[in-house]
Amino acid sequence: MSERSTPGSGAGLPGDGTPVAVFWRRARAQDPGLPEQPDDAWAFGVTPAHAEELLALVLEGVKTATSSSGWDYPEPATAPQIGDVSVILDGEGMPGAVIETTDVKTCPFNEVTEAHAYAEGEGTRSLGEWREIHERFWQQHSARGFAPEMPVLCERFVLRFPRTRD
Repeated sequence: MSERSTPGSGAGLPGDGTPVAVFWRRARAQDPGLPEQPDDAWAFGVTPAHAEELLALVLEGVKTATSSSGWDYPEPATAPQIGDVSVILDGEGMPGAVIETTDVKTCPFNEVTEAHAYAEGEGTRSLGEWREIHERFWQQHSARGFAPEMPVLCERFVLRFPRTRD
């Protein structure tokens, strides 16, 4: 499952020594086109193991999309936007990648495409499996639950900066 774990939380860079701040400075040194601060910092999924698994797919170039429930964004301004730059956190809350949102489309759950399911990079990459996993996830973790007509934000992104191990 690839839902953002903390939609629209805002990253901020609270201090020069925080891991996100240090990572962001390294990312900007490699890619001066990045903004002064990221729009957000968040992890995929809801468990540390899932965050690790999905981050690995991003770093491998397999995962280039994610989705989230439109119901989880009380204000449209808090939803993902084209051009958003996010730090993706690993299962321990440490920075693992910088991504940039390149496309966001909203559609009913039952109209999400096979192409989007494939781009999410998980499991068999089939639409059937995507629907099964996401229905279960939103039933368990979304404040409003699940409905076949619920709005889903289908987000595409590119990897701007990968974590490197020192």
